Amino acid sequence: MKENNEEERIRLAFKKSEYTAIQRSSSWKIFKIMSEFVQGFEHLENIGPCVTVFGSARTKPDNKYYRLATEIAKKLTDKGFGIITGGGPGIMEAANKGAYENNAPSAGANIELEFEQHPNPYIDPDKLITFDYFFVRKVMFMKYSQGFVVMPGGFGTFDEFFEAVTLIQTKKIARFPIVLVGKDYYQGLVDWIKTTMIAEGTISESDLDIFHLVDTADEAVAVIHEFYKKYGLQPNF
Repeated sequence: MKENNEEERIRLAFKKSEYTAIQRSSSWKIFKIMSEFVQGFEHLENIGPCVTVFGSARTKPDNKYYRLATEIAKKLTDKGFGIITGGGPGIMEAANKGAYENNAPSAGANIELEFEQHPNPYIDPDKLITFDYFFVRKVMFMKYSQGFVVMPGGFGTFDEFFEAVTLIQTKKIARFPIVLVGKDYYQGLVDWIKTTMIAEGTISESDLDIFHLVDTADEAVAVIHEFYKKYGLQPNF
């Protein structure tokens, strides 16, 4: 019986030690998180007015949405905006390419992933930053963007879209233009929001005004341009 008690005491001691080590490790992560915020603020603080373009990292250059993202980025830079993306391939590369080819600011907030994500070659070297934490990266998008253009994408794109909509809906951030691009891709989602969420009363009908669904580059740019035109804002680098 005494041996069993001693074994239990040793087992509990190791368990407590392991738990303490985990706690200590978690506490130190705070400093890593803080450093990512500081790094992000320092890189993007003086970037000027920009629009963030979201979309799939898997979209190939011969895809119509890749070409459309490049066109949208070029037209936005014609209006005086720079471009921010998630820094990777696919739609992100297409948007950075549009800004790069127009000699406009082209920023990338990259993320460390096991697959898919590597910085594209169209980002200005002084405007490339890589994060470990998605939530820090999303703060940068919210803080330094004057608008969101949401191209067809996967779970990450939906996450960024719905977080922005939620923050505007709950008045945690000031309203800014959010544009969904691609009716073939997003119309079913918008219809479901209307027929299911509004019907169930989980959101208000006025919440649909937070975002716009369009199909062309001109329509996407017009939504953002008209939003700021009424405030007399003229982006200029």
